[in-house]
Amino acid sequence: MKCWLCTSVLLLPLLGISQNWQPDFDTALSKSSEENKPVILVFSGSDWCAPCIKLEKSIWQSEAFKEHASKNYVLYKADFPKKKKNELPQELLDSHKELAQQFNPKGYFPLVLVLDKDANVLGTTGYQGFGPKKYIKLLDSFLQ
Repeated sequence: MKCWLCTSVLLLPLLGISQNWQPDFDTALSKSSEENKPVILVFSGSDWCAPCIKLEKSIWQSEAFKEHASKNYVLYKADFPKKKKNELPQELLDSHKELAQQFNPKGYFPLVLVLDKDANVLGTTGYQGFGPKKYIKLLDSFLQ
C-alpha cells in the first residue's frame, strides 16, 4: 500500500527544481499583462542541443535565477525535442513552430528573447557560458 503523504513529502523537494514555465504562449502573454512583467521566451532543443542543456542546468535551474525570475519575469519555453520519448503533442509543436516563424526564423538554438507584454522584442541572447548573476544582469539590461 502506498502512502500518499509519504510520496508527497518525498516529491516536494523535486518541485523546487522546476521553473514556473507557462503552459502556452498565450497564457504567458496574459500573465505578463496582468502582472506587468516581461516575458522570457526560450527556444530550446532540450534533448539534443548541448548549449541548450548547459543553459538549462547552469541558468534556468539555478536558485539565483529562479528567485529573480519569479519576481520579475514570466517564463515560456518553446521546446523542440527530437527523441521520441520526449515528443510533444502535435498542437503544442505546431504552436512552437508558429512562434519560431515569428521570433526565430533562422532557427538558432538556444535563443532567449525578452519580450514586453505586447510581444515586442526588447533583447535577444543565447548561451553565454557565464553564471546566473551575470546572465540575470544581461536579461535585465534589455528592460532599460
